[in-house]
Amino acid sequence: MPSSSTFLRLWLTDRARDTLLSCVSKEDLPAFRLACHDFSVRAAPLLFEEVNIDFCASTFTKPARMAALDRVGHHTRALTFTMAHTRETFLPPLLDPTTGEEVTFIYEPYSPTSRDSRSRLSNPTYGSWEMTDMLVKQYSPLFHAAANVPSFIRAFSSLPNLKHLKISCPGQEANQRYRRSIVDYALISVRIAVERRNLSSLDTLSLITIHPGAVLYLNPNMGFGALPNSVKRWKRVTNLTICMDSIPFVPYPPSDHLKLLHSYLHLFASSVTDFVFRWQGVKGLSPLSLDKEVCLQKASPDMACPRRCHLVLRPLKFEKLRNMEVENLMVDASQISSFITAHRHTIRDFNFEDTHLRSGDWDQALTPLTRISGSEKWKEKVEEVMDVPLLLSPVGVEEKRVNEALVDYFTCKPRPSRPSIGAWQKAGSRSREMFGGTPEHFRRFLRTSVFSWR
Repeated sequence: MPSSSTFLRLWLTDRARDTLLSCVSKEDLPAFRLACHDFSVRAAPLLFEEVNIDFCASTFTKPARMAALDRVGHHTRALTFTMAHTRETFLPPLLDPTTGEEVTFIYEPYSPTSRDSRSRLSNPTYGSWEMTDMLVKQYSPLFHAAANVPSFIRAFSSLPNLKHLKISCPGQEANQRYRRSIVDYALISVRIAVERRNLSSLDTLSLITIHPGAVLYLNPNMGFGALPNSVKRWKRVTNLTICMDSIPFVPYPPSDHLKLLHSYLHLFASSVTDFVFRWQGVKGLSPLSLDKEVCLQKASPDMACPRRCHLVLRPLKFEKLRNMEVENLMVDASQISSFITAHRHTIRDFNFEDTHLRSGDWDQALTPLTRISGSEKWKEKVEEVMDVPLLLSPVGVEEKRVNEALVDYFTCKPRPSRPSIGAWQKAGSRSREMFGGTPEHFRRFLRTSVFSWR
């Protein structure tokens, strides 16, 4: 049929086919692939470009699921790994079955070096056979799935073209900050899998809604199954986004998590070009200037290592940073000024959203811009916040009559050619006086109008 040949020529044209597929929604792509084999092959890259994984006990252990990942994994460019904190992820104390006393569990990730299937059976998974037996009997299958490093390595082996890794671990309660959960073991497995597989295209990392302790298990320098070349894998990341549960600022805040965050950001200091950071919840300290915080420089006997608490943190400097955005911070003007000065040779765009200055003002914070540009013209682009009059819409009046009334009003009353900020401020004050009075005042204003208002 002529129509079939015409559609065939259209379908075999790469540009026309790609345009057509881009107009098909993700919800319709599975049904679209069922039409024929060629439709299935052509639509697969779009359908599996982004993959979301909600981790459970059988995510990486079902053979059929892993076989499907092998078939479509090379199309995946963005992977979202989600594991929320729930009752199932809570780990109770490990007890000795004979004495009932609590047993200390020192975790060492199991990652066999050979592909022999008998190696896992000949060596205990968790250090010793006694410890392995206790963990199997007392902990849920979800824990063993999260600590199954070989299954994570096999899954990431099916994603050779992965460019963007997203990790989300929401839902941790504040009183569980210093307890290790199953989520933390899963993060260790994810990190090891990325390091053991050469994901050469991975350049973007997004930590979305994570708990403060997550950076401990994602940091290869902390020693959980790390290799000498582990750091090199993460230095390929050029785009870093972190949205972390906030740490409330008190006179003596717990500095452990802040120091872990500072150490983790140092991992990307030589590679990151785009950096975004947000505190989720109450305002927190600036992650870019933790070395200048007094609370992190004082020794405290309550810390686990009080002899090391007095060590000075190294200043954080991103060698290639071009774009930076931070949100929900509490910072000093001097800290912002020092950061801009230190990155003046590379940074092109920076954004401080919902940022509160503890000391100083924004003119002091942005003083380096005057020295860098050589003038104060950048101040002309600063946005002004002002009050605007309240406008009500007339009811039952023709649009022509409304326009005539507005023209008469503006032509009879002279206006300056260029309204100043002071004029807007005066208008705002008059509006507040007019509409911020008593209800009777507002009713009298509406009665004197020629229109009916709503």
